[in-house]
Amino acid sequence: MSAPFDENRASGSGWSDDMRKSLQEEASHEPASVPSGEVKKETQIIAIYGKGGIGKSFTLANLSYMMAQQGKKVLLIGCDPKSDTTSLLFGGRACPTIIDTSTKRKLSGEEVTISDVCFKRDGVFAMELGGPEVGRGCGGRGIIHGFELLEKLGFHDWDFDYVLLDFLGDVVCGGFGLPIARDMCQKVIVVASNDLQSLYVANNVCSAVEYFRKLGGNVGVAGMVVNKDDGTGEAKAFAEAAGIPLLSAIPADDDIRRKSANYQIVGRPGDRWGPMFEELAKNVGEAPPVRPAPLSQDELLGLFSASETGADYQLQPATDADLRGKDVATPKSLEIVYEEI
Repeated sequence: MSAPFDENRASGSGWSDDMRKSLQEEASHEPASVPSGEVKKETQIIAIYGKGGIGKSFTLANLSYMMAQQGKKVLLIGCDPKSDTTSLLFGGRACPTIIDTSTKRKLSGEEVTISDVCFKRDGVFAMELGGPEVGRGCGGRGIIHGFELLEKLGFHDWDFDYVLLDFLGDVVCGGFGLPIARDMCQKVIVVASNDLQSLYVANNVCSAVEYFRKLGGNVGVAGMVVNKDDGTGEAKAFAEAAGIPLLSAIPADDDIRRKSANYQIVGRPGDRWGPMFEELAKNVGEAPPVRPAPLSQDELLGLFSASETGADYQLQPATDADLRGKDVATPKSLEIVYEEI
């Protein structure tokens, strides 16, 4: 399971011809289907989606920490190529990713072990799948490779109450759509805010869930977490229109912003924000997966004031003259017309 093969880089690295040929051979094959065997323990596997930068990592770090403080055994897996899911949990430290570690171990002829890629803090176990170098591969394919290695490490034999998967919601195709497309989780949670772009992403995730339900899938949406809630209500209105529960509304508070920027956990029992994350942990655990009702583009725009979105704009058709920049005669048709005999 290596990063995309770079022949120029390999030729100057001191690798043997056999090693280069071996890596070329591996890179030429498509990855196998991700195994989706039955989990032996009644583990809740939950995929969390949301627009990039919306606060999934913040939400998940504090949620997983609170769950562990409540006596639950929790595994947090970052499935975003940015590999930043666990940064808040580990005080800003970068967690070695599965893909990078696997590549290095393979080149040295060694096997990856759990201790190489899984780390823990106060009862939370966490790891990052990672992704390819910029411009050197597909992030979705990297996700597939990562889950293949998790399977080899015994993922379906692990003993957890919750497995939380942090997925980039801007893309719900390929590897990023695996939990939904292949029933790898029981339910999905979306993180959004009171802005059109994050709700657009949330709506896309709901559409993906509904699409695969129609194909026989079993994954449903358990609800929405509103992050940086400013009280304007658009995200709440979306949740109601889509028929999904509102699990929590995390306020746009300067204390939360400042502490998270300094890599501090705010979801601690007894702290100011502890009760909010205690309620979120309870809601996440108990919320059943439901079939969402995705909104049309016009319905989504309708959640916002037309003065904010431009939804009252009327489409104006363009003409050939507009595109050419001058008036021109309509070109004659080259169609051949045969006269009836």
